[in-house]
Order: sequence, then structure tokens, then C-alpha cells
Amino acid sequence: MPEATAASQPERRPGPGLRERKKIKTRQAIRRAAYRLFTERGYDATPVDRIAEAADVSPSTVFRYFPTKEDIVLSHEYDDVLLAALRDRPLDEPPVASLRRVLLDQFRQFAGDERQEMLVHLTLIRQVPGLRGRMSESLSRTGALLAEVLAERSGRSPEDFEVRVVVGAVLGVLQEALFHCVDQGAAKDSAVAAMEKNIDHALDMLSQGLPL
Repeated sequence: MPEATAASQPERRPGPGLRERKKIKTRQAIRRAAYRLFTERGYDATPVDRIAEAADVSPSTVFRYFPTKEDIVLSHEYDDVLLAALRDRPLDEPPVASLRRVLLDQFRQFAGDERQEMLVHLTLIRQVPGLRGRMSESLSRTGALLAEVLAERSGRSPEDFEVRVVVGAVLGVLQEALFHCVDQGAAKDSAVAAMEKNIDHALDMLSQGLPL
């Protein structure tokens, strides 16, 4: 068998270093401990020092990773993955189609890896008024990043009216598709499948010009 040449080898991107892996592990431990306590005790009845104890870290460590208790639920590490996937879509693909593809792909990966956490995350946002208010800030930041990528792909400004409308519409229907399942009380075993179906249906409606 001939030896593979360097040119034939797939490009391998370096993974996170030891320090970064430790940070990721600590963040995950804090969030998982918090979600477990939020489920058992309720969000408002769970103080940060109790989360720190359950995660086997100090309260100052919790605040180093999550400046507020709300950030434990609302912050995430998926924007970079989403933006990279969007940049990889064909340039001649309609913006809504590109966003539909990358959002569905990311949802499937998230739902496969962290299904239980995702369901707790959405339920908390729906039930806790303070989290619902802060979520708009998170969506605004994500929307600004998506607008920058769509602007790069189309040669427009991120402040272009049509770019902002497309991003706002996609994020709006995505949010409603997810919360519809939470409001309907879908069983845990079927909730993820229902959410994926809702996302696909909602983005299909948007791409067809909202036919209702």
C-alpha cells in the first residue's frame, strides 16, 4: 500500500490546550450542578454559593466564569461554531436557506450531546421572568454576529436594513419554534424531535414568505 503523502492527508486543526480544556471542564461542571439544583430546588431558591458547593469550586470561581447567576443559563460557547458553519455555506445560497441549514445542524449536535441540559435551559428561560428579559440581550449579540457574516457574504453593511430584517426574522421564528414545544409540555423523550420539526417548519414558512 503506498504511503499517504502530506498533500493527501486531511488538515487537522489543533484542539484546545490543557488550560482551555480545564476551563471548559470547569464551566461544564458549574452549569451541570446549577441545572440540577435549579430542577430540584427552583431557580430563585438556589444561591450561587450552593451551586459552587455542588460543583466543588469556590463562589469566586463561579463568578469568574459566569458574572451573574443568569449567565449560567444564558451564556454559551456556540456562536463561533455557528459563524464558521455559516461562512462555509455556498455563496450563492439564499441567506435564509444558509441560516436554516446551520441552525438545524447545530441544534441536532447540541440536542445529541446535551439534550437534558437544553430542555432545562429552555424551560428556565420560559418560566423565570428575569431570564426572559436577559435573553433578548443574548439574542441581540448573536444577531449582530450573524449580520456581520451575512454582510460579508453579500457585500453589504451589517447595518443594512434587509440584512438586519433577515437575521431578526430567523432568530424570532427560531425562538417561537422552541418555546412552542415548552408551552405544549412535550414529553422529554419526544421534545427534541418536536423542536427540530418546529424549527424546520418555521424556517420553511419564513423562506416561503410567511404564507399564512
